[in-house]
Amino acid sequence: MIQVLIDADNVDVVRICAVLRLLPDDGVRMTVAGHPGAIESTTWPAYAEVVAAAGWQRADMVLAAAYEPDEAPLVLVSGDGDFGLLLTRHRGPVLVVSEAASYQLRAQGVVVDPVLDGVEPLRQWLAAVL
Repeated sequence: MIQVLIDADNVDVVRICAVLRLLPDDGVRMTVAGHPGAIESTTWPAYAEVVAAAGWQRADMVLAAAYEPDEAPLVLVSGDGDFGLLLTRHRGPVLVVSEAASYQLRAQGVVVDPVLDGVEPLRQWLAAVL
């Protein structure tokens, strides 16, 4: 099982779609949160829990509540440093997908920007952990 948390307010649709294309069809627990406009800009997999959350840090709170600390791989699609503490609790491998990940996130996991780095680093990370 792989856990995926997507902050739709914090990462653009091009980067999000790069992740979605590479995820397996099963064995994924995904939570997506963000402003309704950001949520509607992407077609989400049927298994995704999608939560419209508008307002200051509402999406962050939804994702933090959905997070389950375990040893399974975790993909965080966000550059928001508020998730740094959450990642310190995670005992499994962590991948951060962002164009501008904060220092707190860079210190806790592998950071990939699929626009600048291409999708091969994403593909390699997923192959290694799955």
